[in-house]
Amino acid sequence: MNDILSRLFFAGFIRLHILHHAAEEAICGVDIVAELGRHGYRLSPGTIYPALHELEKAGYLTVRTSVVAGKVRKYYAATSKGRKALKQARKKLHELADEVLQPPKSRKRAKPNR
Repeated sequence: MNDILSRLFFAGFIRLHILHHAAEEAICGVDIVAELGRHGYRLSPGTIYPALHELEKAGYLTVRTSVVAGKVRKYYAATSKGRKALKQARKKLHELADEVLQPPKSRKRAKPNR
């Protein structure tokens, strides 16, 4: 898949992954890059940090600063708003997966309202 399609489709998946992991425990950018790498995403700091900042600005994440091995690290955790958004996103994700992953012949098509 080319880079444009990757960005269009996977940007939402990445944000959802971040929110999921931040709801489980506080995460830092380096750790989330490694975690998402285990899922096949190859992300740079130029991708992950803007997503973290965007989620923080939207009120889905909070950030705290800590010094680890002499380096300042920012740890992100889901807020109550973020947890609520994650719960809603999971419902939509299940709905989407059920529809997209069904064999084409077994799908029932909705008839248009007239």
